[in-house]
Amino acid sequence: MQNPRKPASRLSQTQAAWILLAPFLFTYGLFLIYPFFRGFWISLHDWNLLAVAFNPDAKQFVGLRNYERVMWGRNIEWGPLAAPFWQLLGIAGLAVSVLLRGTKRLSRFNAIALGVASVLVIILPGFHPGEEGRWYDRRFWPTVANTIVFVGLAVPGVTISALLLAAALNRETRAMGALRTLFFLSQVLSVTVVTLIWQIMFSPRQGLIANITETFGGTPINWLTDEQFAMAAIVIATIWWSLGIAMILFLAGLQDISKDIYEAAALDNAKGARAFWYVTLPNLKRTVTLVVVLQIILHFQVFGQSHLMTQGGPNDTTQVLVRYIYQTGFRDSELGRASAMAVFLFVIMGTFSVIQFIVGREKT
Repeated sequence: MQNPRKPASRLSQTQAAWILLAPFLFTYGLFLIYPFFRGFWISLHDWNLLAVAFNPDAKQFVGLRNYERVMWGRNIEWGPLAAPFWQLLGIAGLAVSVLLRGTKRLSRFNAIALGVASVLVIILPGFHPGEEGRWYDRRFWPTVANTIVFVGLAVPGVTISALLLAAALNRETRAMGALRTLFFLSQVLSVTVVTLIWQIMFSPRQGLIANITETFGGTPINWLTDEQFAMAAIVIATIWWSLGIAMILFLAGLQDISKDIYEAAALDNAKGARAFWYVTLPNLKRTVTLVVVLQIILHFQVFGQSHLMTQGGPNDTTQVLVRYIYQTGFRDSELGRASAMAVFLFVIMGTFSVIQFIVGREKT
């Protein structure tokens, strides 16, 4: 005989769940969902920050004109060799996806994800202004390229360094505990402190790197004012700053791997580097995916390092997208155009995150 009170009990549990979720949903909607849609609405207007502050009716609806102004231009053409490095890299990625799929080394979804990413790398850099043509915003696409280069250097640097560091510190001793704490300390510093430390480190007169270079008979490098080294300086400072959280996540993943697996692998002569390659890495697949996605989202939003260390220079070689959005919105008072760039940044981060989740997904 069924209990007639069971549906009522289930309903009360549902109500309790909504009551418990309500504070989070309210906060999430108020501080994340609403600002996003508000920003998208602003991006559809010619919105001068100062004018609208004094007269709310000063804004003008322009539709997608801000997006066209930011991303497109006049007489834009596409060429197969307009950006040889990126387009050849995309062709190589497409060939790898077909080859690995053909040999069954890559799942269908992973092959499609890699193929789509490769096609985008082939197509997008090929657009360029033709004869008597120009971009409407000449600084936008170079800034996007700088941001992608930064992410492409910083994310693998943080991931690989944190993984190797976590593997080296994965021992239950007092010394290892102290070293973990020391390596994590950089994470708690503010970006202002981090940039100040590395400005001193990179100083060609009093910096530690310059002193070491002179000791070995070399000439100190002006890291922060040289176009060839400025981005590298920001990447190095960022890797040092961002190691902590990634290291902790990898340590948690390593400690979750059963020792029985290593003992079984040792019977098959899988020790040291072989055990790391064939046992540790496959069991850290989800952790690697999590770390990479978090680092991609974090580093696409880079601002403080570029703003404080190099002010976007020299010659915009370290200008990144968030700093450009900040300058457009608050220095130039063009909030509509800045919001359009912010929406574009959101789409980029979302696209990279989805691709990474698909590529890193375990085979079913």
